[in-house]
Amino acid sequence: MWSRFTRMIRSFVGFFVSAAENPEIILEQNIRDMNDQVPAMNESIAMVKANVTLLEKEESKYKTETADLAGKVKAAIQAGRDDIAGNYAIQLEQLRSALARTQGQLTTARAAFEKANTVKQAFLREKERKTQEAMNAIRDYRRSQWQKKVADAMEQFQVAGISQTHDEMVQKIEQSTAVNEARMEMALGNVDQQKFQIEEEAEKMRASELVKQFKAEMGLISPEAGAPAAEKTIGVKEAEKTS
Repeated sequence: MWSRFTRMIRSFVGFFVSAAENPEIILEQNIRDMNDQVPAMNESIAMVKANVTLLEKEESKYKTETADLAGKVKAAIQAGRDDIAGNYAIQLEQLRSALARTQGQLTTARAAFEKANTVKQAFLREKERKTQEAMNAIRDYRRSQWQKKVADAMEQFQVAGISQTHDEMVQKIEQSTAVNEARMEMALGNVDQQKFQIEEEAEKMRASELVKQFKAEMGLISPEAGAPAAEKTIGVKEAEKTS
């Protein structure tokens, strides 16, 4: 009983996991995640650049103060005030030490800024490549889903027996048509075709004689040409009178 229950729970979990792992949704989320990383990267690079700017300003300040103190040391020496020149010289030494330290930090900050820009460019190229790859995969996935729907529809069409019914009905109609054509041929074969032909020829001859009779009455031909027909007509009329 417990094993059946655990198996059922695993099947439910597997179903929801497979439903949640939609490739299209995951790839679209990956694209959004990569796009969200760009502002954070720009902010970090801006902080590195700001550090470079501050160090450059500090370097410029130390250089100005160093030049100023060096001038004061020289002026004090020229004035014969070695004591004052000594004080300025000590301050100048401290400034030069601070300037050297600042220049070292500035070199490191500039290298960090260049590296950050290089990393950013590499990330943007990789992001573009992965985005394009993801979009192509999404299009392929959507196409495959559409093909799956079409295949399912075709399978349902076949399962419903429509094709089989269609073929059966067409076959029945063809069989019925063949049977009726055969019956028609047999019916025509049983009819006395020669009798119909004789009657048809007799009808044509009678029509021709009547035409000759009318032509004789109209004077278009001699009465002798239309005499047989006239005699036949008179004979018919006399028969009708005696009857």
